[in-house]
Amino acid sequence: MIPISTLQGKRVALFGLGGSGLATAKALVAGGAIVTAWDDNPASVEKAKTEGIDTADLRDIDWQAQDCFVLSPGVPLTHPKPHWTVDLAQEAGVEIIGDVELFVRERRALAPDCPFIAITGTNGKSTTTALIAHILKNAGRDTQLGGNIGTAVLTLDPPQAERFYVVECSSYQIDLAPSINPSAGILLNLTPDHLDRHGTMQHYADVKARLVGGADTAIIGADDSYCVEIAERISRGGGTVVPISRRKRLENGIYADGSRILKADNGSVSELADLAGIETLRGSHNAQNACAAIAACLSVGIDVEDIRAGLKSFPGLKHRMQPVARRGDVTFVNDSKATNAEAAAPALSSYDRIYWIAGGLPKEGGITALRPLFKKIAKAYLIGEAAPQFAATLGNDVPFEISGTMDVAIEHAAADANLDEIKHVVVLLSPSCASFDQYRNFEVRGDAFVKRVSMLEGVTMLVDTPNGEK
Repeated sequence: MIPISTLQGKRVALFGLGGSGLATAKALVAGGAIVTAWDDNPASVEKAKTEGIDTADLRDIDWQAQDCFVLSPGVPLTHPKPHWTVDLAQEAGVEIIGDVELFVRERRALAPDCPFIAITGTNGKSTTTALIAHILKNAGRDTQLGGNIGTAVLTLDPPQAERFYVVECSSYQIDLAPSINPSAGILLNLTPDHLDRHGTMQHYADVKARLVGGADTAIIGADDSYCVEIAERISRGGGTVVPISRRKRLENGIYADGSRILKADNGSVSELADLAGIETLRGSHNAQNACAAIAACLSVGIDVEDIRAGLKSFPGLKHRMQPVARRGDVTFVNDSKATNAEAAAPALSSYDRIYWIAGGLPKEGGITALRPLFKKIAKAYLIGEAAPQFAATLGNDVPFEISGTMDVAIEHAAADANLDEIKHVVVLLSPSCASFDQYRNFEVRGDAFVKRVSMLEGVTMLVDTPNGEK
C-alpha cells in the first residue's frame, strides 16, 4: 500500500467504494487523512465500514470543510452529466481528483526521480503495460505494475529511489489526474471510444493528451491524425517527443518494418529488435506495442540487450492472443478478451489458418466487420447466443458448425486442426462477444478454454492450468 502522507490531517470526501475506491480509502486513512466515504451501493458501504472506513451520505456533509474530493474513475465527471457528488464539490469549490493523482503527488513528495512510465491509448494499453513491466523485471529492476490493468495503483509499494512504476491509465483516470508527470508517457493511438463519457472525440483526445503533455519523454503513435496533432503541439512547446509507427517509415522515431523494430535518427536507421518467432508479439498491432515499450525502456535507461531479452521471453498478456498449448503443429490461443469484432481483428489478422471458436452474447454489428479476414478461417465453431447470427453472417464464405458450448467447440476444433495437412495452424478462441450468456466474465471464459484444452490428449501446456472459477 502507498499511504497518502500528502493529505495527512486533511479532510477528504470520497465517492466510489469498489475495488480501487476501497483501496484508495485505505491508503488515505493509512496516511492520516480524515476520510468520509460513500457509494450508491449499500453493500459497498457496509464493506467499507468493516474495513474501518468512516462512511456517511455525502449529501449530508459540510462540503466547505473538505480539502479535496476523491472520485472513483468509473463515476461520471462531465458526461453524460456530472454525478451528483461532482455538482456538490464544484459548488463548494472543492478540488476533484482520483487515485492516479494521489499516486503522482506522493511520488513527487517522496521520490520525484523514481522512474514512472504511464501508458494510455484506445487500443493496446494492457499489452504494452505488461510488456514494459516484463522487460524491466527481466532486467532486474524493482518493478511495480498497476493502474487500469487490474491492480489499483495505491496498493503498490511506496515510491523510493530506483523503484520503477508502470501504470496503465484509462481516460477516466487521466481526467482525474491534473498534474500527472511521468518520466515516459505513452499515447499509442486514438479512435472513437467512451464518447458517452467524454462527449466528443476532441474532448476524449484532449484528456488523453494530458498524460503525454506532462511527461519528460512523450512517446506518441504517428498513425492517426489525433495523435499526430498532439505530438506536434508538444514539440512546438519544447517537449521531447518520440514518434512510433507500425505503418510507415519515420525520419525520426521508432517504427516497425515487418518484424523488425527500427530506430531512425534524421534518416539514419539502426535495428533495435526483431520480433520474428516471438509468438506473443505477432501482428502489426503488437509491433506498435513493442515500439512503445522499447522507446519507454530506453528512455529510463534500460540497455538494448536487456530489452531484446525481455521481448523474447514475454509470456503475453493473459486472455489476449495468449498461446496456451501445443499439440504437434497446432497451437491453441486464448483471446477471450476479444469481446467485439474490432477486438478480435488483431488475432484473426495474425494467423494464416485458423480454427475459430466464436460466440457468446453478441455486440451491435456482430462479426460483419471481420469479413475481410474470413479467408484465414478454415472452420468456425459457434457457441452461445450469437451462434445463429454469426452463422448467417458466415453463410457460404466459411465452413462452420454450431457447437453450442465451449467444450464441444474445443473438442471438434482440435480434432479438425489435427487432420489439417498445412503446418502451423491455430485453434483460436477469439469470441467477438461478451461472455455473460455462459460465463461471469471474459477471464472465466478464458480460463475455461485453457482448462479444457489441458484435458486434450497429447497437448503440451505453455501456461499453468487454472484451478477453477475465479
